Amino acid sequence: MFGLFSLPKLLFTAFVIAAVWYGYKWYNRYQQVRQEDERDRVRRDDEKSRTAAVEDMVQCPDCGAYVPAAGGHVCGGGT
Repeated sequence: MFGLFSLPKLLFTAFVIAAVWYGYKWYNRYQQVRQEDERDRVRRDDEKSRTAAVEDMVQCPDCGAYVPAAGGHVCGGGT
């Protein structure tokens, strides 16, 4: 009757259960870290695109419109 539950069989079963359990925990943690890395990468890309689109503006002395400081502005109302 005790031949069914030998010590090696019980230890092997416990080892398999522990391996599956820790493998599942490792896989979930791995997925969580990948998602966090992806969110950080997207946030960095968003910050780069926002800061790249910002330009200094200056007021045109002729027409009073605000135009980019680096660009050439030609007023349409003058002759």
